[in-house]
Amino acid sequence: MPRFLLGLILALAGALPAPCILAADAPAEAVPPGGTVPADTARQQLTTAAGAAVASGAAAEPKAPDFLEHLVDLVLALFDVRSSGNTVTHYVISSVLFIVALLARRIVTLLIFPMLRRLAAKTATTLDDKLFPALESPAAAFVMVVGLFASLKVLKLPPELDTYLPYGSKVAFSLVIFWGLWRALAAVLEHVAELARVRSSAAAGFMPWIKKSVLTVFVVVGALLTIESLGYDVKAILAGLGIGGLAFALAAQDTLANIFGAIVVAVDQPFRIGETVRIGGNVGMVEDIGLRSTRMRLADKSLMVIPNKTVASDSITNLSRFTRRRVEQVIGLTYDTTPAQLEELVVAIRQIICSQPEVDAASVQAYFRDFSASSLDIWLVYELSDPSFQEGMGCRQRVNLEIMRAVEKRGLSFAFPTQTVHVAGAVGAVEKRPERG
Repeated sequence: MPRFLLGLILALAGALPAPCILAADAPAEAVPPGGTVPADTARQQLTTAAGAAVASGAAAEPKAPDFLEHLVDLVLALFDVRSSGNTVTHYVISSVLFIVALLARRIVTLLIFPMLRRLAAKTATTLDDKLFPALESPAAAFVMVVGLFASLKVLKLPPELDTYLPYGSKVAFSLVIFWGLWRALAAVLEHVAELARVRSSAAAGFMPWIKKSVLTVFVVVGALLTIESLGYDVKAILAGLGIGGLAFALAAQDTLANIFGAIVVAVDQPFRIGETVRIGGNVGMVEDIGLRSTRMRLADKSLMVIPNKTVASDSITNLSRFTRRRVEQVIGLTYDTTPAQLEELVVAIRQIICSQPEVDAASVQAYFRDFSASSLDIWLVYELSDPSFQEGMGCRQRVNLEIMRAVEKRGLSFAFPTQTVHVAGAVGAVEKRPERG
């Protein structure tokens, strides 16, 4: 038994690079009396026989078996198993192949990939740190699929199972391979998204949408290639789908409009995830940008879902991309304020605003502007170099408090809506005191 296991391991090690082992189907008259056929003579005889069969139309062009057939043929030839039925040797080889697959899977998950992760931790890039963990499960599954179907191909199965075994193996291998490629692609896209976030790239907010789109296209292509590997005509299937394309487009026109709206948003990039915007009169922070809709968290913490076609066609105000903040306000004083007091107050207000470090002194405007119905109006305008909302509100509060102190210091009063009524025909004009309106 040790020699048997040693020979089997050597057979597994040489399975992939081994050449195709052809069955001993050469005509009996081609074998010399000694029982062996020289390699060149055998190759020439097989080539001649295959060419004659193809030329006569009796057989299709021979096709080299895949690596799974190589593996099984090599193992059977190694132990000189020529019987077509199920013997004890067949069952033993099948069981050992499955056990070796289990051991190989443990080696892959407990030895090879931990070593690869340790090596990846020493590199400067983080791509391999994401790539190796993503490929670990598909690699282990690939080893198990190889062991399972190799053990099954050793045995002589019933005709029903033997007919569907090639289809099952193609589907299983296709799914495992595309699973590994899908996880690798997802890891690469995640690495690109991380780089975009670190570099504050404009595409960072759209990477979730780009990732979903690329992975969706990859799944569709993988499904079509798997169907084609089973012998179906993919072109005919796509042509059949094209017949109902018009009806499908009419039924899904809103979905297509939303997808094109997502493309417009991705190209124009009016906002990113995490920015506060105003869309159609609604103000909130963008949480997600999908293929069909954009999710926005409103000020009351409710979630608003807006179709992308509406986002693309509506006006958008991005409240997170101020270059600077502009403040404009009007201060009203009572009519008992004298011209000298008003002029002095305007100068004082201008000095108060210019003394703030966040204010651009060149943008400061302070003038006595209007005689309103119940007040003398001073018009103020200034700009803050820092676009931060918190910093802007803090500066505005300091300015307003200083203006209140300046008005109080000069004995003046802020005006509020008042009305004075004069009654004609009385001995003296009766004046109603100001009323709050």
